[in-house]
Amino acid sequence: MWRGLWSLVARAARGPCRPCTRQGSGAPAPGSGATIFALSSGQGRCGIAVIRTSGPASGHALRSLTAPRDLPPARRACLRLLTDPRSEEPLDRALVLWFPGPQSFTGEDCAEFHVHGGPAVVSGVLQALGRVPGLRPAEAGEFTRRAFAHGKLSLTEVEGLADLIHAETEAQRRQALRQLDGELGHLCRGWAETLTKALAHVEAYIDFGEDDNLEEGVLERADSQVQELEVALNAHLRDARRGQRLRSGAHVVVTGPPNAGKSSLVNLLSRKPVSIVSPEPGTTRDVLETPVDLAGFPVLLSDTAGLREGEGPVEQEGVRRARESCNFLDTVVTSAIAQSHNGNSQRLLLVLNKSDLLLAGDLDLSPELPPHLLLSCLTGEGLDGLLEALRKELTAVCGDPSAGPPLLTRARHQHHLQGCLEALGHYKQAKDVALAAEALRIARGHLACLTSGGGTEEILDIIFRDFCVGK
Repeated sequence: MWRGLWSLVARAARGPCRPCTRQGSGAPAPGSGATIFALSSGQGRCGIAVIRTSGPASGHALRSLTAPRDLPPARRACLRLLTDPRSEEPLDRALVLWFPGPQSFTGEDCAEFHVHGGPAVVSGVLQALGRVPGLRPAEAGEFTRRAFAHGKLSLTEVEGLADLIHAETEAQRRQALRQLDGELGHLCRGWAETLTKALAHVEAYIDFGEDDNLEEGVLERADSQVQELEVALNAHLRDARRGQRLRSGAHVVVTGPPNAGKSSLVNLLSRKPVSIVSPEPGTTRDVLETPVDLAGFPVLLSDTAGLREGEGPVEQEGVRRARESCNFLDTVVTSAIAQSHNGNSQRLLLVLNKSDLLLAGDLDLSPELPPHLLLSCLTGEGLDGLLEALRKELTAVCGDPSAGPPLLTRARHQHHLQGCLEALGHYKQAKDVALAAEALRIARGHLACLTSGGGTEEILDIIFRDFCVGK
């Protein structure tokens, strides 16, 4: 229904849709002339729907739908009767807000219509806006792209906003909010400032090296600044892609012998019946995967077939896939636990289920067992301890989004920091001062690309593609 509605609105807009002119950043140029509008709240029937506009004709659009009333005071909600400017038919009684630029989200004149969220109301208001001269439907991410073009958001902040919109867990929300608040961008700008100072020292030596008024030790100061920056960049590149893993989710595999309660544990952690539970061995014959929120972290939880010799071709295939994920327990448990404590990427927790079947005297288990957790999927005893252990493991794998320096959340960040580090290596190896200065310029360019995109249209298209039409 909503796709058809948007097509109706697009056809109703007067004149052909004119593409926005682009600056070097690939974003819409400020004052490009086009005013855009879109439904910004979630699609579907709801209590309140928010429709927004951005561009020089926003004030005219607001006046057209609220005539004969004048514009409301800036940034104050006012109740207005909305009417179709062509037929003068009442559409809704709504709250309207006026945000004159540049003090708005996009930096342009903006208006918002908070209308009742029924499909007929939303449809009527969108079609009425489409008939206002100079307005056209917005493209996906165009509001945020205009905010970027007007300097309201850096590129890393834009990425943080996209991650915040798509965040499904507490940890993802915290990480996205820190990036939206500009922590990563501020860090990159600090590094770029360090490079600028180093470059200034090198260029001063090139221009005034024979001048007696030049301070001694200019190149040594540049070398010291480059060395400090190398240490900082290496520390961030050694984060084992924790930020990216937090965005996409960690993979947790539940494996073990038949009838150990693997499916029961998956259902318990998922809080829903994902897997079939039965006392009959071999119930799970394939790898079943479900996304879950574990202690605030995004996780893809996999239930696997019991590790035994399958009785049929289907079960045998399920067992083969389970072995691909975790191999045989009797050959990997001890070594995997030891490796997990040494920072190995594949970490392992040993959980002994069905503790409710143990008698009081059975609690003193064999000292030869590796570190383990006792759990009863039937009674839930031991679940809190397991969740806390999983939280610690996931924090080690994904990082703590609420503490420490900001994490690198995209492969793009890794690429530019690695490029910057390589350029600093060329600086140290340069035999000529002019080549050393050029290496610093290249390094600084990589840091600039992190926050501004470097004018690469394709990169910007990929980033803004993650947004919905009204954002």
